[in-house]
This record gives sequence, C-alpha cells and structure tokens, in this order.
Amino acid sequence: MTDVFFGGALCLPDVLNAVLGHGLLPEQRMPAVLADHALVICDPAHHPTIVPSDGSEVHGLCLSGLSEAEQNAICYYETCFGRRAVAATVETGTGRREVKTAVGTEPSRIAHADLADWSAEWTGVATRMASELMAYQTRKPAQDMTKSLFSMRLRASAWLSAQRRHADPARDLSRDVTIQAHKREYVNFFAMEEMDLQYRKFDGSMSQVINRGVVLGGEAAVVLPYDIRRDAVLLIEQFRAAVFIAGEINPWLWEPPAGLLDPGESPEAAARREAKEEAGLELTHLEPVSSLYPSSGMSGEYVHIFCGLADFSSIEGGGGVPSEGEDIRSKVISFQELMAGVDNRTYQDMPLVTSALWLARHRDRLRAEFA
Repeated sequence: MTDVFFGGALCLPDVLNAVLGHGLLPEQRMPAVLADHALVICDPAHHPTIVPSDGSEVHGLCLSGLSEAEQNAICYYETCFGRRAVAATVETGTGRREVKTAVGTEPSRIAHADLADWSAEWTGVATRMASELMAYQTRKPAQDMTKSLFSMRLRASAWLSAQRRHADPARDLSRDVTIQAHKREYVNFFAMEEMDLQYRKFDGSMSQVINRGVVLGGEAAVVLPYDIRRDAVLLIEQFRAAVFIAGEINPWLWEPPAGLLDPGESPEAAARREAKEEAGLELTHLEPVSSLYPSSGMSGEYVHIFCGLADFSSIEGGGGVPSEGEDIRSKVISFQELMAGVDNRTYQDMPLVTSALWLARHRDRLRAEFA
C-alpha cells in the first residue's frame, strides 16, 4: 500500500474530507517535507500546486494506510487540476518514506504559495470545489473537468457569499428544510443541480418530497452608466446565446454593462471593471440599486445592480473581451429616450428595466447632489 504526499489544498482537513467523503484516523497523517520542489499558485483554479524547484522544499502531509478507493479519489482530484503522479522521497519525523505525489505541468506560475496565507482566504472555496468535483468521479473523466475549474471557483464563491447573508431569525434551515437527495447533473461553464427535498409549510407541517433543479452560475454585477451633465445613459448591445437557445427571435439585447464577480472580488469592483471592459468608462461614483435573484424559480444567479456616474466624453476602449467571445457595441441615449423604451416595452433585459426605474426615482437627487 503506497503512501501519498501532498502540500496544497489536500493538507486542509475540510478539503481532504470532501475528496474522500470521510475523515482519516490521526495515525494515518504525519508531517513531511519534499525537497527540490516548491508550492506555487497556478491558473485557472488558483490552487497551490507542487512543481520541481531546485533548492526549495514543500512542507506537507504524508498519508498512510489508504484504501484503493481512497487513493483513486485523490488521484481523480489531482488529475482534475492537471497534475501527474510521480514517485518521490519525503522526510518525516520517523525517517525517509517513499511516496506518490502529484506535480503540476502548468508552465505559468503566478507566485510562490504560502499554504497558511492561502488557506485563510480560500479554504471554503476549495472545499466547495472539491465537493463538486468529486460528484463526477464516476461519470466524467478528470481531464474533462479541468476546463470547469474556473467556473467552479465562481460558484463556490457565490455559495459562500450566500451563506454569509443575514438569516431570517424566524426560520431554521436545519429544521425547516430536509434534503433527501442532492444530485449534480451537469457541469461545464454553468452547472445544474437537483434536490429531492421537503420544506416547512405555513401551517407548520412538512411538504411532500419534491424534486427541484437549479442552474448555477455565480454572482454578477450590473451597472447602468449615467452622465448627469448630458442627462443620458450608456447601453451596450451583444448577442446572448441563452435567449437564442430558448427560442428568442432577436437574441441581440440592449443591456447595461454586466459580468460575473471574480472570486474574492467585491460587487463594486466588478461593476467598475465591467464598465471599463465593456463600455470604456471610468466610473466616478456608484449608487447601489438592488441585490436580488432575477429568476428565483430556476436560477441561482445573484445580481448586484448599480447606477454608475461617469463622464461620457472620457470613453476609451470598451467592446468587451475578445478572448471571452464578446463582441459588444454601445450607444448613448437620453434619459427620456430610456424611459420611453421602458414604457414601450422595448427592453428585454430585467436588470436594465430595474435600473432604469430606479434612476427615474433618484434622478433629481443625483443631479442635485453631483451636478
């Protein structure tokens, strides 16, 4: 039975338990050091990865007494990150041990990693990602999962953000929702999950077991740029594959600039980034409009909507990110034209209509305060 060494996220008990589906005995774990290797952060998963590096060393864990199923689970997890298994020798408190470890083949390095610093910020994300990855161990080859690592980070970050929101003191989810089965049915850039569950009804009884599904993407930021001096807004137009797939006859939609939050990014920072990328604008001020689920019956996407003040004479660049398949054009229209479009039901994008109606309520205040 071969011992296994790792120095990255699998050193964290929560992540290892998510990969194995259970914990290990304390005597199966021992600190170990791997010479002539370093721990680095690699894209797209932003996880610590072991790579060869003369003169460096990786402090990690050596596991012994693993079953074949446990070794297979660890191998699947490591392969999802593009790592390959190699034989190595590590130093432990009881002497040298021959082990298997996994090293990265990704040539680009972001920075040398300190596991303690990394884990303080990313343990929750890594644990959630591990749970999603391992749900596909028997259904998808590990190499096919690698392309989804970045979007898994987005979903994991969004899930943790949702867990941090203020709970309703009148409800206890551990008592009021019972999960009978949790199934992860699809993963690519987006994911689909299903649950068989019961929830507490308003009469105090539990519902029958129901099956419900959700499309998961992450958190998004939307910003409607407004130029007070011109009394005008900037809109962008782009092709939306989702509505085309749904049968929409006109899948080029007018919208405010918008995009998914990167892991660890605030909604405000994402709004400013998207305004620059898609519209070429530097925002001078952000006003929060709302944070909401735009389609709570089928989607888990949580959207932060803003109105952003800007000087439209300073537009430079924009048009989206070509590497992300974006082809975007923009136009500036007056506030009156915007509201005429709302009244005429011209727009099909919910965040645009929501932010336009908010602007109608707050326009006078903004013009008085920031003119």
